[in-house]
Order: sequence, then C-alpha cells, then structure tokens
Amino acid sequence: MFENVTIGQYYPTNSFIHQLDPRIKILFTIVYIVMLFIINNIWGYIAAFVILIIMLVTSKIPISYTLKGLKAIIFIILITVTLNMFMTPGRVIWHWNFMQITAEGVENAISMAVRLVFLVVGTSLLTLTTSPIDLTDGLEFYLRHIPFVKNYAHELSMMMSIALRFIPTLMDETQKIMKAQKARGGQFDTGNLIDRAKAMVMILVPLFVSAFRRADELATAMEARCYRGGVGRTKMKQMILKRNDHIVLFLTVVMIVVLTATRFIPAPVLIK
Repeated sequence: MFENVTIGQYYPTNSFIHQLDPRIKILFTIVYIVMLFIINNIWGYIAAFVILIIMLVTSKIPISYTLKGLKAIIFIILITVTLNMFMTPGRVIWHWNFMQITAEGVENAISMAVRLVFLVVGTSLLTLTTSPIDLTDGLEFYLRHIPFVKNYAHELSMMMSIALRFIPTLMDETQKIMKAQKARGGQFDTGNLIDRAKAMVMILVPLFVSAFRRADELATAMEARCYRGGVGRTKMKQMILKRNDHIVLFLTVVMIVVLTATRFIPAPVLIK
C-alpha cells in the first residue's frame, strides 16, 4: 500500500503544467479543491472530471502512475461510502432489521467518493508537477500576505515543503521496516484487533527513530550550508508571471464560473 503514495513525489517532464509559475499552480489547486465542495450535482462532477482529465493529459504524467495513489485511500473511501449509505436519513430503498439504505444516502456516498478521488488526484498533480524548491517559493509568496504569519513565511513554507517531500520517504522506510520485522517472525495480519495494535509497536518505534535521525541529519546539513532562515535571503530564480501563467489564471476564473453555474442546472433523478 505504501508504495502507492504519490503525494509529495515529483515527476519531472517538460510539460505545459511543469513550466507554469508555482504560485499559479497552487492557486489553481486551491480553487479546484474549494469548487469540489461547492458543486452539488452530476453536471458539476462531469465538469470537474473533464478539467481533471485535461490537467492529467497536459502534465504528460502517465495516468496509471497518478491513479495508483488512489490505492492508498481505498479503505477511507469504503468507510465514507458505508457511513453515508447507512446513516443518512431519507427515503428508504432497502432495509434489513435495523439497517437501511436511503436514496439520499446513496447519492451522498457517491458524491463523497467522487470528491475524495478528485481531491487526491488533483492534489497529487500539484506535487508531481512542482519541484520542492518551487513549491516552497510559491507557498512563501502566499504566506507573506497573511498578517499573523507573514514574518515566518519562509520558515513555514520550508517546513510544509519538507513535510510533503518526506511523505514518500517515510512510506518507503515503513515498507522496509515491515519487511525486516516479517523476516524476523513478526506478524501484522493475524490475531485480533488488540494483537495487531501491539504488533504495530514493532514498526512505529524504529520508524520514529529513523524519522528523528533523518531530521537531525537534515538540520546538520542545513546548518553546514549556513542556512539561517528567510532573513536577508535572496533567490537566484525570480518568479515572474509569463503569458502561459496569465492564460491559466484566466482559465481559473472560467473554471469558477462554469462550476458555480452547474449548481443552477437541474440534475436528473438517478434513483427513483
């Protein structure tokens, strides 16, 4: 499961999206995520799906590579679908003893599952098409405009980008620890829930030790390179909006208008 995590990884290609300014990509991703929770019918999800496909094709990243990140959240999707189907009040379409499924529950379950899929794939595209350095610069730009954190914008953006970058590293480390413990006779898939929880200690302890060791090594490396935070720090590569960035900025506004307009289009009744 851990090898399927794509958030935090960078996939270098010479695509249109890779060449965009990181500030535009961050803005587009945030707007796309917000719009996913504004749309409320099938027409909105179709429009969001078309936008996502266009981004996938334009990024030149293999669709299979991007979609493999969904394997890591299948369990979360199943829980979300189950809870919405059985716990949403409304018109009952199936029942057995104390369990019942409502039409509204099925619609909510499908809606939440689609939103989660679009959310994960859209967020993964941001990190897959943006290098850690560019992502840090883009985050720092926006944080500098927030009154309470603007004085620590560089440090906060550096922390967030490092955290994203180390997600796949820690997942890979977890996989190695699990294989090493299984080779020593460790059992993680047998026994009751309490036994499995106790077995996870064999993974968590060395994982925390490894994480702290990596953090200490990173801090030593940054200190050896005279890193002192954002005070007086300059950038070799200045962020300047180009023609393609303005085009995407205009398309972002168009996306807001289109997805908002779908809320007012009557949707067909799927479950009668």
